[in-house]
Amino acid sequence: MSGMIGRGLASIVSVLALGYLALVALAFAAQRRLLFPAPPLVAAPTPRSQLVDRPETVLLVREAPTPEAPWVLHFHGNGEQLAWTEWMAERWAALGAGFVAVEYPGYGLAREKGAPSEASIVRAADAAARYLLEERRVPNERLIVSGLSLGSGPAVELASRGVGGRLVLFTPYTSLPDVAARALPFLPVRLLMRDVFDSAARAPRVMQPALVVHGTDDEVVPFALGEALGAALKGARLLRVEGGRHSDVAAREDVWRELGRFAAGP
Repeated sequence: MSGMIGRGLASIVSVLALGYLALVALAFAAQRRLLFPAPPLVAAPTPRSQLVDRPETVLLVREAPTPEAPWVLHFHGNGEQLAWTEWMAERWAALGAGFVAVEYPGYGLAREKGAPSEASIVRAADAAARYLLEERRVPNERLIVSGLSLGSGPAVELASRGVGGRLVLFTPYTSLPDVAARALPFLPVRLLMRDVFDSAARAPRVMQPALVVHGTDDEVVPFALGEALGAALKGARLLRVEGGRHSDVAAREDVWRELGRFAAGP
């Protein structure tokens, strides 16, 4: 009898182990579809914005109001697309800044420019920086690099290489595996993830003044991760948004008052 029970338990353990391994394999195979959920329908920007096509990306450009104005180079979240950043272009225009948003390969108007990954997004970020700094001759000190959620990763990557005079991060993370490990603690995500955007590791090389904006009730990227990244950035100030959630902090009026002061600061 005891032998039968032992064999039965062994069979159950084997089935559970195989099921777990199958779940791990599925998570590994599907990770980029989960991480980069590009909107299925492509939205067209309004005529107020210009589109600039590059081999690596498509850029949305809203011209600066004056030749001496600062420029913002923005990276959107993982569930957004280029045209959806126009509201932010309007807000920066009201603060007297030009605006460039970067589309990710495989997304929206850049859907034919490859698949989204950390490497392809960084290549798109580099192309956008070259456009502003080399083609448009924007002085580096007048460039504000901005990233929201997923987009905080390429923003920190550029800043760590000296791109931009200021850095703005909305709802950022220390690394993508840190986010995934909190959401899926039962999976070995740190071993599985191919795209990591390790902003915490790059933070010591960021010398620019930085503003980190994070809501205390963020349900996607926990506030603690944004707080930790802010502490790792030498010149950062953390704007703690009480009750702010992942999708609403970037549009709050109190946040934009702080952004105006930060952009115009010494």
